[in-house]
Amino acid sequence: MPIDQHLLLAFLLTTTIAMITPGPDMLFILGCGMRSGPRAGLLATAGVATSEAVHVAVAAAGLAALFAAVPVAFTTVRIVGAAYLVYLGVQMIRHRNDPVDETPAGQAAMSGRKAYLAGLTTNLLNPKMVTFTIAFLPQFVVPSRGQVWLQFVVLGAILIVLEFLVDGTVGLLAGRIGNWLRTRRTARRRIDTATGGIFIGLGVRLALLR
Repeated sequence: MPIDQHLLLAFLLTTTIAMITPGPDMLFILGCGMRSGPRAGLLATAGVATSEAVHVAVAAAGLAALFAAVPVAFTTVRIVGAAYLVYLGVQMIRHRNDPVDETPAGQAAMSGRKAYLAGLTTNLLNPKMVTFTIAFLPQFVVPSRGQVWLQFVVLGAILIVLEFLVDGTVGLLAGRIGNWLRTRRTARRRIDTATGGIFIGLGVRLALLR
């Protein structure tokens, strides 16, 4: 196994909790599913997952080459990335009481093809997703174990599978989940607070490790 088992467990926990936190991708998929049916919700998820595969591939290729050429770059990227995770955590906690927009995109019904392309382009062109991928994945990579690119591939594959499982479920069960989001504001606040706390703790811990 190319990845440290303790870091892998931390990655699985953090990614799963982050995935169930309502964000732009989940709300977009929710909107597609509610307006155009489960098939559109599932294809919107496929579009988002495809885009994330592109982000992961770019990050893996670029960062793996950078770490090999300039070893100190790994420490720099890891510390900057950890600081970004802390920032995201603080922002989640600060804005946990903000209202959630249940209809961020896809106001009209759309075909499955349009849902896929919309999911692909909105995620692919989102600079925050690029920044998050570059900041998040290196926290769980250990260059001393070798095959940095393979570690990125494994982590990226897990990220995409979890994305499809969580957001795909949202797309399929869009009607019920939409009602839950509208009525369970306390639960949403708790999820945001928990995720923010985990991001802060993870960022601080990983910045101090190795």
